Amino acid sequence: MSGKFVDLSLDIYHAAPTFALDPKCAVIVHHTVDSMGYNISQLVMSTHQGTHLDAPFHFLDEGKTVDQLDLNKCIGEALLVDLSHKKPKEPLTVEDFAHVADRIGEGTRLIYRTDWHKQYPQKHYFSDFPYMTIELAEWLAERRIAMIGMDAPTPNPTDFDPVHKILLKAEIVIVEGLANLGDVGTDEFFFMAAPLRIKGRDGSPVRALAMLKS
Repeated sequence: MSGKFVDLSLDIYHAAPTFALDPKCAVIVHHTVDSMGYNISQLVMSTHQGTHLDAPFHFLDEGKTVDQLDLNKCIGEALLVDLSHKKPKEPLTVEDFAHVADRIGEGTRLIYRTDWHKQYPQKHYFSDFPYMTIELAEWLAERRIAMIGMDAPTPNPTDFDPVHKILLKAEIVIVEGLANLGDVGTDEFFFMAAPLRIKGRDGSPVRALAMLKS
């Protein structure tokens, strides 16, 4: 398998922004070539820093943890829906996906583009993004999709909205904080967002990639 790669990930760096109540990101020099003969750094951050994946355990104590996920959910052919016309804080509804409804079903890896990543790292990136309605989350859960991805920091308007629980209860993995979806140039592509194998936990940063056919 070969082709062109498009990086769909946000940068991780010292003091990179995150939600106000989440752990702060720190990238700390631990040793240098001058001091020890090699460079090594210490990385301290949330499991939901930057571009990342949510496992069901994020909101459901009985849900699967990130090391228990079937990686087929977040690696494989994906469908991209362009919603870049959406305005800040505008809801995303079932009607926004009606034109591709016949392509959304069991096992679909669905990604929507709003171009909201262009607001990163400004403070309003974490508050003013277009968001999924409860009705849309229920519609996707009924269709038993495998994954929902987005270039916003979260699918719902608040951290405690039911949208997360609806999706995760249906074992739909959520990939948040994607970037550069406008560079993909097609609505179907091979997508990769493998999480770190963090035992017993709720999510993981990912290096999300689109692989395009040559």
